[in-house]
Amino acid sequence: MKLNSLKPSKGSVKNNYRRGRGQGSGGGGTATRGHKGAQSRSGHSKKRGFEGGQMPLQRRIPKFGFKNINKVEYRGINLSLIQQLVDKTKASEITLDLLVKNGLASKNDLVKILGNGELKTKVDIKVHAFTATAKKAIEDKGGAATQVK
Repeated sequence: MKLNSLKPSKGSVKNNYRRGRGQGSGGGGTATRGHKGAQSRSGHSKKRGFEGGQMPLQRRIPKFGFKNINKVEYRGINLSLIQQLVDKTKASEITLDLLVKNGLASKNDLVKILGNGELKTKVDIKVHAFTATAKKAIEDKGGAATQVK
């Protein structure tokens, strides 16, 4: 053991420095906050993303594009997937519940039937939207394409 390696026991010393208690405290009139500036004032807190007055990153990066807040997004399901579902479940009517149960859509999705693929059987489908080719293909096989809201 040497004098330069001595330390107080862990937990025995706390930093209980009393700020703002006059000249005798060692902190003086500024209470160790320095002179002037935002950080010396009471109630100061930095805004998120503040970079010391430098132009913040989120303002330096160029912005572009347009986000339409009224856009309606559909979950597209092709006729080929509908045919696979019919073969698997032997269902004559496809509803949103059946699509959710078989993992083709989630319960909050708006579903649109797309015309890719071909139907081999008569199927009644009740979903939110259809493409013109999908509706024609369903009705050509004798099925019904019903829109639900």
